[in-house]
Amino acid sequence: MNYVFAPHPVASLPVAGNALHFPVRRIFCVGRNYAEHAREMGAADQAEGREPPFFFTKPGDALVGGEGEVAVSYPPFTDNLHHEVELVVALGEGGQNVAVEAAQTLIYGYAVGLDLTRRDIQARAKAKGHPWDMGKGFDQSAVAGPITPAAACGHPAQGRIWLEVNGQLRQQGDLANMMWKVPDIIANLSTLVRLEAGDLIYTGTPAGVGPLVRGDVLAAGVAGVGSLHARIV
Repeated sequence: MNYVFAPHPVASLPVAGNALHFPVRRIFCVGRNYAEHAREMGAADQAEGREPPFFFTKPGDALVGGEGEVAVSYPPFTDNLHHEVELVVALGEGGQNVAVEAAQTLIYGYAVGLDLTRRDIQARAKAKGHPWDMGKGFDQSAVAGPITPAAACGHPAQGRIWLEVNGQLRQQGDLANMMWKVPDIIANLSTLVRLEAGDLIYTGTPAGVGPLVRGDVLAAGVAGVGSLHARIV
């Protein structure tokens, strides 16, 4: 097939422990999946039960990451760039209307990720009822470390998730505190869109999100999965 110009390269992440790379198709994110973070963002406590999960997306080419220290450019048109550390799920198989009991069979592995947010743009969009795209889906807004295969780390349902900025602890939580667990997230999302191999799912962030400035050095991790190191440049 002849193209007008050469197709853009496929976004990918290295796989921990070998020379393979994981090709990325789409990036989905779960909003407000930890109660404490939902409260810090102004959500009211629910009298009973829980709200259904809601999702937003980032372009596949918003991904930046891998091994070592990742250089992340401070984005334009914001004075309030925020960090959000998350467990990232990498799908090795796809499906639609997936049962909760079968959801884990789609998972290839896990990574530590950062959902970077232009909070001022997001806040203005929320106030006007506009989409969040430019607050969430900008260039290099999806940061991730290497993917650890589930065959090596299992399927973590509990364990510490944390983030430090310049050596100071900013975020800390436990995967067990996710309101919607990973199999539930996959099953619910698969009723809305058909999932495919190469999809990434950012599963939400614990409380403690906050601003970043140029020169900040970030270290983050998820127990049993791995770590991530980044610098804002």
